[in-house]
Amino acid sequence: MANILIVDDDPAVQFTIRLLLERAGHHVTVAGDGRKGLALFEASRFDLMFLDIFMPGMDGLETMRHIRALAPAVPIVVISGRSITPDAYAEPDFLKMATKLGAVASLQKPFRPDALLAVVADCLKADAPEGSDVRSGRR
Repeated sequence: MANILIVDDDPAVQFTIRLLLERAGHHVTVAGDGRKGLALFEASRFDLMFLDIFMPGMDGLETMRHIRALAPAVPIVVISGRSITPDAYAEPDFLKMATKLGAVASLQKPFRPDALLAVVADCLKADAPEGSDVRSGRR
């Protein structure tokens, strides 16, 4: 299965995503902030990355910018607990912004387990070479 990196500062979110992905047969590595996530990413190969947008220190958008420079093909799924409001004068829709900046998908916290697993399946299927089951995080 896939080697997946989770970068989120909330231990409950880390635990939930890790549990769901490990039960689905994936190998999971967790980082609590963007700097640690970037260091882990530079040290290993990952097939997919979950990235929280709002974290202390290096936030998710800055982390994504560095990841994209290192490995533009690795699918990044951004996650956030900030509410999405229809009010035009409210804060921007950061999930939508992140997808415009290079994330392949986004999930609003809290998310359903089936939604998370569907995003993973879609990302890994899209990342797999035609006729092959092997996926490489860096090309």
